[in-house]
Amino acid sequence: MGVSFERSHDIMIETPPSAVYDYVCNPNSWPEWLAASHHIDGENRPLLRGETFREKWHIKRGEVNLAWVVTESDPSRAWTVEADTDFIGKIVIRYIFEATATGTKYTRTLCNPDRPSAPSPAQIARMDEEAAIGLQNIKCNVEKRFLALFETGRA
Repeated sequence: MGVSFERSHDIMIETPPSAVYDYVCNPNSWPEWLAASHHIDGENRPLLRGETFREKWHIKRGEVNLAWVVTESDPSRAWTVEADTDFIGKIVIRYIFEATATGTKYTRTLCNPDRPSAPSPAQIARMDEEAAIGLQNIKCNVEKRFLALFETGRA
């Protein structure tokens, strides 16, 4: 019997939820903001429920290939993907998009429902550090793209 683990991180982004959703729910954007993600094989657009894609991670243990399936697709509100692995069990990632007075509160939750063991404090600290960097990259990229669209009248 494994250990259930869940960790959430969020950030405020000064764009509408649709701009954040369109960016992060297109897995081809992941290598732009997620350090471990190095290659995506999938459609270059936000993916819908039931669609799949493959991702190559480069992590401490080397290269890992993940096969993801989108299990929830609720545009501008929520998006969930899952991948089964042989080293940590199932990985579930869920994005939540909440409209605010100044833009979007974006929350990214990582869940491992059946890890072989609990992560160490050092692993959790590394996850938190990587999440903070990734969220800041998303914020910068989405706000910059939205501003460019706004300036050209396409937003």
